[in-house]
Amino acid sequence: MILTREQVRELDRRAIEEYGVPGIVLMENAGRGMAELLRSLGINGWVVICCGKGNNGGDGFVMARHLDNIGIRVRVLLFGDPAQLSGDAAINHRIITASAIPQETFAGSVGSVLDEERLRRQLADADWIVDALFGSGLRGAIQPPFDRIIAAINAASARIFAVDIPSGLDCDTGQPLGIAIRAHHTGTVAALKKGFLEPSAAAWLGQVHLIDMGAPRALFAALAG
Repeated sequence: MILTREQVRELDRRAIEEYGVPGIVLMENAGRGMAELLRSLGINGWVVICCGKGNNGGDGFVMARHLDNIGIRVRVLLFGDPAQLSGDAAINHRIITASAIPQETFAGSVGSVLDEERLRRQLADADWIVDALFGSGLRGAIQPPFDRIIAAINAASARIFAVDIPSGLDCDTGQPLGIAIRAHHTGTVAALKKGFLEPSAAAWLGQVHLIDMGAPRALFAALAG
């Protein structure tokens, strides 16, 4: 199945409201599946997980917990105020905080000043960088400081794993919104996204893997019909 941005939103909504699958369960399944996939790709050092304030970042928090549980060295970089997290992302952030998983907080509001040198230091020792900044719902051009954040991630020597979609890539067109993460691997949730069919999108996606978040098969059948 191929999903547009609006169909992704509808899938989530219906899974929660019509089929009774709690959002926290969907996030748990997605994040754990991402962690298992990343482990299968081989990890030989630090995994640095770059998280935004939304559900994409929440998936990153879940990944951090499951990687930490199996002894992988993991560090979370949160781009935004922890107090502004909400819903399932906030729950999973509280869990990694209580678990004493290493984390650093950076400015993440539009127009804020980014400490680029500190960011480069945090990325320098990574074997993998996980991009959990923005999900498929992103619209419009990437705004500062996220243009510099994405540029710093792309410039690092680590392999890059994108959660659901490389941040900055448009879900429907497969075109970068000014700048986008250039991932080596993308773990996309539930279904391929429409923009992935655009041949030029391969330069940002790398190898694409499908991650099951546990939405009922009946729901996919209903969407297809």
